[in-house]
Amino acid sequence: MTVRGPAGRQMHLAALAHSGPRADGSAPDGTPWLAFSSYERFARTAERGLFDFLLLAGGRLPREHEGRVPDADARGPEPVTVLGALAAVTERLGLAATVDATSGEPDGLARRLATLDHLSGGRAAWQVVTSADAVTDENFRRATAQFTVPRSPQGHPVLIAAGDADEDRESAAARADVVCCDPGFGVWPAAGRAFSVDVKCRLEKYGRAPDDLKVMPAVGVVLGDTPAEARERAAELIEAGERPCFVGTPEAVAAELDAWVRQDAADGFVLVPHTGPGGLDEFVDRVVPLLQERGAFRTEYRGATLRSHLGLPAPARKD
Repeated sequence: MTVRGPAGRQMHLAALAHSGPRADGSAPDGTPWLAFSSYERFARTAERGLFDFLLLAGGRLPREHEGRVPDADARGPEPVTVLGALAAVTERLGLAATVDATSGEPDGLARRLATLDHLSGGRAAWQVVTSADAVTDENFRRATAQFTVPRSPQGHPVLIAAGDADEDRESAAARADVVCCDPGFGVWPAAGRAFSVDVKCRLEKYGRAPDDLKVMPAVGVVLGDTPAEARERAAELIEAGERPCFVGTPEAVAAELDAWVRQDAADGFVLVPHTGPGGLDEFVDRVVPLLQERGAFRTEYRGATLRSHLGLPAPARKD
């Protein structure tokens, strides 16, 4: 295995699966996303590709307020529950849930995430999102009960931040382990590097080192046997205004991804498949081997926890 120095470090890879309103894709055999077999297939493919983690996005739950239940965007299964089931059919893959921090009791959410971290052997992560819905969130501001779940093998779940606004960058620098950004830039490394440099320059005032935060933009990938075929497929799959996308042959896409990491534009990527549960297979089968040949991606998991995959230090104890 090729081992890279600081100037050519290996990248991190994750994959996004939807459990909410966009969970309407299906496999070629017609299996819908909401079937557990779809989540299992997606997770097993990500683990076969040696990905750092799977990120399961979901909507928030509707809550009662003054006798009414406001509309909400939760149409799929609850992410932590699904990931608990996936912990039983995977061994090394990190399991990350997107959960709104302001639409549930803090102690209940903490227990769910800590339990997932234990059940998975230290592979859990939480993508923290918050809501501006004051009507709903006023229901969840009571004092928390004493937290009694013991520390997991990785200390506590990995914290994933999202967003590109200045306050999002500052929050990521202060406390996140990973920042999953979608700033809308194209596939040119310069803009990505500007984001990465900006957020990592903020770490020092919080007593943190640059490698304590991994910058992983959310991107799409469309492959073809020729550049023309890839462009044709992209025209069919990509909506107007969608997130940045790498389009080309497997060799070209592998080279572009590698270039981003070499130029400090990212530490890795969160892949967002354009099709249903089988949308990750082509990348794992055709691009991952090329990244490994370049020495740009791991050929085996070196540890058992998500923090070990990401090369993150163990969190300091506060007790």
